[in-house]
Amino acid sequence: MPDSYIKRILNARIYDLAVETPLDETRLLSQRTGNKVLLKREDLQPVFSFKLRGAYNKLLQLSPEERERGVICASAGNHAQGVALGSQHLGIKATIVMPRTTPQIKVDAVKARGAKVVLHGDSYDEASAHAKKLVEEKGLTYVHPFDDPDVIAGQGTIGLEILRQYHGKIDAIFVAVGGGGLCAGIASYVKFVRPDVKIIAVESDQSACLKAALEKKKRVVLPHVGIFADGIAVAQIGEETFRVLRKTVDDVITVSDDEICAGIKDIFEDTRSIAEPAGAVSVAGIKKYVAEHKLSGQTFVAIACGANMNFDRLRYISERTEIGEQREAILAVTIPERPGAYKEFCKALGKRNITEFNYRYADNREAKIFVGIQVSSGGQDRQELVAELKQQGYAVVDMTDNELAKLHIRHMVGGHAPNVGDEVVYRFEFPERPGALYTFLNRVAGHWNISMFHYRNHGAASGRVFVGMQVPKAERSQVKKFLSELGYPFWDETGNEAYKFFLG
Repeated sequence: MPDSYIKRILNARIYDLAVETPLDETRLLSQRTGNKVLLKREDLQPVFSFKLRGAYNKLLQLSPEERERGVICASAGNHAQGVALGSQHLGIKATIVMPRTTPQIKVDAVKARGAKVVLHGDSYDEASAHAKKLVEEKGLTYVHPFDDPDVIAGQGTIGLEILRQYHGKIDAIFVAVGGGGLCAGIASYVKFVRPDVKIIAVESDQSACLKAALEKKKRVVLPHVGIFADGIAVAQIGEETFRVLRKTVDDVITVSDDEICAGIKDIFEDTRSIAEPAGAVSVAGIKKYVAEHKLSGQTFVAIACGANMNFDRLRYISERTEIGEQREAILAVTIPERPGAYKEFCKALGKRNITEFNYRYADNREAKIFVGIQVSSGGQDRQELVAELKQQGYAVVDMTDNELAKLHIRHMVGGHAPNVGDEVVYRFEFPERPGALYTFLNRVAGHWNISMFHYRNHGAASGRVFVGMQVPKAERSQVKKFLSELGYPFWDETGNEAYKFFLG
């Protein structure tokens, strides 16, 4: 029960290292949503993440013997930095096992704190298994990133601060969930002191392990976890955190990568700070919750839980933000292949701003264009635009929600290949690290002729590949079996409109 954590939270003596972070009102986001949105600035901790609270509180509870033996943890970065800084402060030797997909900025930050870094596996779960193996071999004390009462209590000090800092009515607190330690800590304190305040858990739709557990009424292991929001990319909710959350969370919502990107922009516009994807999940959750429930005049708190991100990921985030805010429509349009056709199409758009325009000559009758157009947020304007263009006689396909179009086709518009037969196309994701593309090609090449290939490194934790292969129909079942054995997530895009429209 939540009350079992109250004493632990009140006794967490973490403030000789962690800081009490401000609770700032967002001017622009509040105006945009029609609600008062307060931002709990955990990105201002010494390690730019809330994780310092729980890690340090755990280290403070260790016996002299445990401190002497040293500690170990597995982490994608933020918990690692918390353990490293806390250990350095207390004079404890720390070993940190990190997935090879961890952003370099986090790896460097951990090393700078004096901890030994071991890179292992492509996900948190693989790193965690290796860390536990080292515990057995070397007798180290394992500091769990979320499923530990002392860690949960450390994170719970955020809930204590929020209620101390804001005395007015709070309708809901939105908290990002990966393993659940942050949400369990905050919920334990808030639900005991102010049970009227709703706790809304927000997950990436690529790693919604709490939502899956609540639906099944038991913890489950997700078969695949997307790692764009690497700070919350966890396949299974913690055992102790699930025990707490199933009794204290009022609702769980999921947000897409595009919505997270839009949340990063929202935080930047109000604070001039750049949140990491996991750090903006709560803001994305507020926007989605407000839109779905048509709320106004309420007070919401979002936990800006981290700001550790490789700078080059901003390329991808910036590209996807307008779509996440529903301010850009991605359309495939057929126009006549004749002089003046472009001018007529632009005139049909009125005063709308064109954000992207891709075209290559295909034949003398019709031109296929890939076009991005600025629209107002909400989706209604986009629908009206498509209807207007169709009314004026244009053949239009809305590809705003087409992942293949957004990731690959927009960079590939260049005409069809008439002499390529038996083509099937697939989209892949693989862990992004040095040599990863070569490894992927080495495993795929040599089986069937590759007729098309697109890969773009955009600084994210996963590499995205779009590949065409010439496969006779009699061998199609072999392809799927072979691809399944590769171990990479993949999608058959042979029937995708974007592919057929521009490249098929």
